[in-house]
Amino acid sequence: MRAEAERYEEVDVARRQWSIAGQLFALQAVVVTLLVLAGASGAVWLARSDSQQAAKDEVLAVAKTVARSPEVRTALASPDPAATLQPYAESIRVATGTDFVVVMAPDRTRYSHPNATLIGRPFIGDIGPALAGEAFTITNVGTLGESVRAVVPVYDDRRIIGLVSVGITTQAINRKLLAQLPVLLGAAVPALALAATGSWLLSRRLRRQTHGLGPAQMTRMYEYYDAVLHSVREGLVVLTTDRRVALVNDEGRRLLGLDEDTAVTDRPVAGIDLPPAVAELLASGRDAHDEPVLAGDRVLVANQRTTRFEGAALGTVLTLRDQTELRNLASELDSVRALTEALQAQTHESANRLHTVLTLVELGRADEAVQLATRDLALAQQLTDRVVGAVTEPALAALLLGKSARAGERGVDLVIEPDCRLDDSPLPAADLLTVVGNLVDNALEAVAGTDPPRRVRVYVGAVGDDIVVRVGDNGPGLDPDRVADAFRRGWSTKSAGRGLGLALVGQVIRRHGGRCDVAAADGGGTVFTVRLPIPEGRS
Repeated sequence: MRAEAERYEEVDVARRQWSIAGQLFALQAVVVTLLVLAGASGAVWLARSDSQQAAKDEVLAVAKTVARSPEVRTALASPDPAATLQPYAESIRVATGTDFVVVMAPDRTRYSHPNATLIGRPFIGDIGPALAGEAFTITNVGTLGESVRAVVPVYDDRRIIGLVSVGITTQAINRKLLAQLPVLLGAAVPALALAATGSWLLSRRLRRQTHGLGPAQMTRMYEYYDAVLHSVREGLVVLTTDRRVALVNDEGRRLLGLDEDTAVTDRPVAGIDLPPAVAELLASGRDAHDEPVLAGDRVLVANQRTTRFEGAALGTVLTLRDQTELRNLASELDSVRALTEALQAQTHESANRLHTVLTLVELGRADEAVQLATRDLALAQQLTDRVVGAVTEPALAALLLGKSARAGERGVDLVIEPDCRLDDSPLPAADLLTVVGNLVDNALEAVAGTDPPRRVRVYVGAVGDDIVVRVGDNGPGLDPDRVADAFRRGWSTKSAGRGLGLALVGQVIRRHGGRCDVAAADGGGTVFTVRLPIPEGRS
């Protein structure tokens, strides 16, 4: 019982997993076979109908010809009609290929018949219309079996003196029809073979396109596919080999700023309003791994690769992850880390100074010990007081102190402008950190490797209706022809740079409707001045 149950289960699984191509082929084969059989049956029926009609026309024509023969009228008037009519009727029957030619009296007495023993006996069948003067055809059963017969009256002037009946048996008609069957089969069999071949080719193509999947598998695949596309937290863009958009999921539309009503499917990449960096990456078709790109106000991480199946390229798949918030957090973390590193460096320096002070005290040189301790403390406290007093935004103040410590480690003099002042920033702190942090980092990189003195000057404050951030350096300067390129993602003066800092600054500027001026500094170097409008009601 268990073996039988397992066998039924295997059959059921095979039936449920039967591919769409196989089911379509089976359905087409059944339908085509039924159509061919129906057509052949219809052709046989029409042929049989035509054969019967031809037989009726033939027997009627022969009967009329015999009935109009003078020999028949003369024989019917003779004392022994059968002696003349029997050989005459047989000669007509043989000549025309009919099965019987019967000449009879109006009272049904036969004068001729293929079976001579039946001469003189009554004719079997309907003769009523002929006695009324009407020639007719009928299918009836007689001594030779079922036959198609015609009965025609024989006139002597206007008087009916006899009847002529000519017939062809149904069996003879069927033999003629059977002789036509090879022709019908010769047409039906090639038609069936051609239809079966076409169905097989179509099912083979469909099997290749559906990879042999069954309806249940494809339904389940579509449901999972649709669910994943709408729920995944990564943007997905699929392109065909000719760079046309095949699919964009919901998250992809959101990240790329595409409305739900915007038709993008089956459109070329060049014809869609995409962020320039994303459009360039899609149009290139190159592979990309965790590559940062800018899309409006967002920083996206892009991964792109060419998809293949059985060695053939199907297109490219681009995945996008939103890292805008992560970048902002990373910027704040960099500031905290810089401040921590600065504190660690100061800890080491303080330990060294403390040992020096203690040694001076032990040597009895107390005045010099006090002078050394108070001088360094005053300088550090002066910088801290100036930054904290000028900038009340804690995160921004921590950023500037951290950058100052880092600059000191690199041998760069980071100068906070004396008139720097910013109370209760009306702009998001994250945006200010992005602008100030990246401009200062770029300035530090610009003066790195140059001859001392190396200096970076920073100003942050409210001027009129704008928040102004100005960062200058005395580095080699920036070529005026490259200013526009500097704010493009990927451009960098560093050989190993990612070229993202100024691009992020440009993103903040565009988001707030501000502007950035780049000018040459006095004595060499470059000054970046960013102006961000203060929102109405916050000034």
